[in-house]
Amino acid sequence: MGNNIVKALVLTTTFPRWEGDITPGFVYDLSYGLQKSGLEIVVLAPHYEGAPSTETIDGMKVYRFPYFYPKKLQRLCYEGGILPNLKESNLSKIQLPLLFASEFHHTLRLIQKEKVNLIHAHWIVPSGLIGAICKRMLNLPLITTVHAGDVFPLQKKYLKPMGKAALNNCDACTVNSNATKDAVLKISDIQNRLRVLPIGVNMKTFTKSSVQGRTKKPPPDGRYIILSLGRLVEKKGVTYLIEAMPMILEKLPHVKLIVAGEGSEGQRLKEQAKRLGLDAKVDFIGAVSNTELPKLYSNADLFVLPSIIDSWGDTEGLGVVLLEAMACRTPVIGSRVGGITDIIENGFNGLLSEQKNAQDLANKIVDLLSDEELRQRFADNGLRTVTDKFSWEVVVKQFAQLYERVARS
Repeated sequence: MGNNIVKALVLTTTFPRWEGDITPGFVYDLSYGLQKSGLEIVVLAPHYEGAPSTETIDGMKVYRFPYFYPKKLQRLCYEGGILPNLKESNLSKIQLPLLFASEFHHTLRLIQKEKVNLIHAHWIVPSGLIGAICKRMLNLPLITTVHAGDVFPLQKKYLKPMGKAALNNCDACTVNSNATKDAVLKISDIQNRLRVLPIGVNMKTFTKSSVQGRTKKPPPDGRYIILSLGRLVEKKGVTYLIEAMPMILEKLPHVKLIVAGEGSEGQRLKEQAKRLGLDAKVDFIGAVSNTELPKLYSNADLFVLPSIIDSWGDTEGLGVVLLEAMACRTPVIGSRVGGITDIIENGFNGLLSEQKNAQDLANKIVDLLSDEELRQRFADNGLRTVTDKFSWEVVVKQFAQLYERVARS
């Protein structure tokens, strides 16, 4: 390759469709950081009605491939992600093989058109498997990044061979946490190619907001705001937080819970809150755009991520929302599952609660809201944790080094 610049094709099924999109932006953030660091990035993502088929964003060429016609009936990607959409829609099940075929076709076309010298696939299926096939066909180096939601279902016996084929053919595999690493190793023994590289946080966006937001000192009337944010699906465990609210209100009657996000569990959770008489105490605000997030975190006294291991065996791969809250100096509580334990060091920068245990969660929330000094300590230590380990500046540098090493090996 000589001194050529590394030019990477990023394969992903999650990428912002337009400015202010509610779709998680971590693939964009990483790709943009790599582009700024001197690498050349081309992105291929699924199309969505209303999004341009091709555009240049911050120097990155972005291509969006259609996988079903009419395009307005594309149901598999976005709005919650592939796995939840497969559970909810028969049409999305029909579209799965079409997505694979279309992404494969467009990947081959872009490799030739853009003359890329590296593939970076996000998620094992479909992008990791497509990347593996292209690597075998064209002898291109391949990095596969696993985000957890893709690996836990692949541990099922009938899906494992597909995951193994994808993982065995990558030159390097990155995972977002130690829990995801353990899950990958149950599918394929690629220990020597495996590296824990988490998703990062834009410190300028979130830390600036924490300065502008109201102080975290307790209001004189004891009115506290608890925030929980994420897709309203089983693995997020919001049902246990709602179950905990009556116990919290017994001790702290002026607490209010804000639940942000949308998903298949939304209606059931609203009905649960109503049944428990919590209409005035639990506020479902729906999806929140990325630009509104910092203010939302900063205005909360406590952020809670009550994730569980769900009925599919899926759980929290990392918990980026915890990092964003910590960057805003908002104290956090998370369940002791998945990658959350990579972020929260119990008693140092937050509290860990037992999953599916509303009583334990209520006790920890009451303890933390009742202790201003502890909240301040968690806020300080949380900000330090994110700055040192999880800022995009730190993460992008590590990914850029990996790109260079793999592309030139």
